Amino acid sequence: MFKKIVIVLGLLLVPAISFAQQGWFWQNPLPQGNTLNSVCFVNADTGWAVGDVGTILHTTDGGTSWNLQTSGTLEHLNSVFFTNANKGWIVGDNGTILHTTNGGNVWSAQTPPYVCWLYSVYFADDTCGWAVGDCVIIHTSDGGNNWSDQSPSFYEGFMDVYFDNDSTGWVVGYSGTVLHTTDGGTDWDSLSLGISNDLYSVHFPDANNGWIVGSEGIILHTPDGGENWGQQTSGTTQYLKSVYFTDVNHGWAVGGWGPILYTTDGGSNWDTVTYGSSYPLSSVYFTDVNTGWVVGTLGMIVHTTDAGSSWDPQTSATSEYLYDVCFTDANTGWAVGSSGTILHTTDGGSNWDSVSLGIINSFWSVYFIHPDTGWIVGSGGKILHTTNGGSNWSSQTSGTSKYLMSVYFIDVDNGWVVGDGGKILYTTDGGSSWDSVSSGISNTLYSVNFADANNGWIVGNGGKILHTTDGGNDWDSVSSGISNDLFCVNFADANNGWIVGNGGKILHTTNGGSNWNPQTSGTSNPLQSVHFIDPDTGWIAGWGGTILHTTNGGSNWNPQISGTNNLLYGVFFTGSKTGWAVGSFGTILHTTSGGETWVEEEDNTQLPKNFGLAQNYPNPFNPQTTIQYTLTKKSRVTLKIYNLLGQKIRTLVDEFRPSGNYIITWDGKGNSGEPLASGIYFYRLTTERNDIRFSETKKMVLLK
Repeated sequence: MFKKIVIVLGLLLVPAISFAQQGWFWQNPLPQGNTLNSVCFVNADTGWAVGDVGTILHTTDGGTSWNLQTSGTLEHLNSVFFTNANKGWIVGDNGTILHTTNGGNVWSAQTPPYVCWLYSVYFADDTCGWAVGDCVIIHTSDGGNNWSDQSPSFYEGFMDVYFDNDSTGWVVGYSGTVLHTTDGGTDWDSLSLGISNDLYSVHFPDANNGWIVGSEGIILHTPDGGENWGQQTSGTTQYLKSVYFTDVNHGWAVGGWGPILYTTDGGSNWDTVTYGSSYPLSSVYFTDVNTGWVVGTLGMIVHTTDAGSSWDPQTSATSEYLYDVCFTDANTGWAVGSSGTILHTTDGGSNWDSVSLGIINSFWSVYFIHPDTGWIVGSGGKILHTTNGGSNWSSQTSGTSKYLMSVYFIDVDNGWVVGDGGKILYTTDGGSSWDSVSSGISNTLYSVNFADANNGWIVGNGGKILHTTDGGNDWDSVSSGISNDLFCVNFADANNGWIVGNGGKILHTTNGGSNWNPQTSGTSNPLQSVHFIDPDTGWIAGWGGTILHTTNGGSNWNPQISGTNNLLYGVFFTGSKTGWAVGSFGTILHTTSGGETWVEEEDNTQLPKNFGLAQNYPNPFNPQTTIQYTLTKKSRVTLKIYNLLGQKIRTLVDEFRPSGNYIITWDGKGNSGEPLASGIYFYRLTTERNDIRFSETKKMVLLK
């Protein structure tokens, strides 16, 4: 929620603003679950890893603990490089360049000469650096304050850059591209190596010896500064994304679906070592011959202190898909998912314990009527039941082998289960016996919800909605008006309900389901789960990390920043502030702020009647949005855009204006006309009249 501020000149000159208050944060995996693309250390203790959705991690204890830093962007970050513990650069998608001079406590955006995807950054010292990406090589000689183009005009894509000093460097890329410079990039010479492999990484431990790795497991080596290159036998056909050598003998290469390759003889022989998983790896970095890190998919970080003979995880996680989550209070909850996964917490998710039952069925739904009594349903007609808070689970006989997708109980005795092939099951004795009820259809049924003992709803594929008024003895088909698959139904009371489904569809009823009307979601992503705590306040979760929130029954749905692009399948709230969302690859997100990421300002009084700032529309937006404000008296007006770090990036209005309604269009660009990265932005309207200043700030989201 936003707080409003009134500022009286002479008493308070500027508002106290706290940017980047995180609404959703990770509970699994830890420290986070986005793919990491690059890792860099300046010593055995101090390092950074960067990745998708603007992720920046920092450690000062060798990775024993990793902390998230605020990037101010939702763009994927592809490469990080530090020259010392304070000065570093990050590059990423959509022309993103970030720079810090204080170890990442604050990251500031730098402007490239072109907006393009950047994949690698390297600095020879604190001022002289290069970045490469799609068709572009850019260079700075002043620490990134200014970037200039050094691109050859005849290449498609560059993936990595490395310099021995401020003159001698290498760039590698698609289709066997290898470029070499001896004058700091003013001129680039192309080397013809007779290969067509995509090349992803280059590293030189000294001026003569260098290695390049790429697709189909290719490893190239030069012993003479690049005059001659020969292939080494990697023993794998997996693509290799990163190579690092600490000296001419000891080196490592990672990529593909594992394992980790290492050599102790300069690559004459490459051996493999496993790292406890088979997920793709992105980047390897060593500070000495013994101490190194590898990062990759799902936020994976592994660490070695014995030259790579063994690797220990620095992340904790289950990587199974999680399809549903349920809490009985702010502390006690369960999440279920693929391959028999059951997770349980008694401290609000600070710790999630795995419950092993020796079952491989996927579990699609979990529901607890109170902290002791709950049910889980899944594939193969599996129904599990507990009466002691999950300490013990017993199987109940469903009488079917079909996938069971959803379970709901109104008390300890009366419950329903729905699933594949139009299956509806009903129990009046807590599941000791389950009876089949005819649905009259063969559609897959994904969700069931009851407002009371009589009134219930079921939704399924093909836009199917079923309704009962007699406790499920009879089910009637209700028109949804659409053919999209519908994945979840939730009622706040007997009248007010919501359904979500494919194509970003939201349906709403205020008369118990007699009529369903569409609501605007602002997304085309599949929406998988909806949960309301009262007729006004609800949340929706879906694919692409989508989380939507409403405080007016869905008349307006506002996007929230989940911090991930992972698929979200379930959302649950115990109150207006405390909630969880679960999804692919073990994703568990938690909020204690209702999911809001806000700008906090001191609320001293009410805004005057001559002042009004509307929410931008559309929101989120791409490529442009409109901002409307109202003045009833002539005033000096400023309308400014800020990024998540609180930095002003655009002034839209700065002049005296007469009374009236004004609509301003913002094109998502900065003051210099440069397109801005995806992310959260804030717009602040300030008016001054008779030495009194009024100001209001709102949030908007640019998505590309």
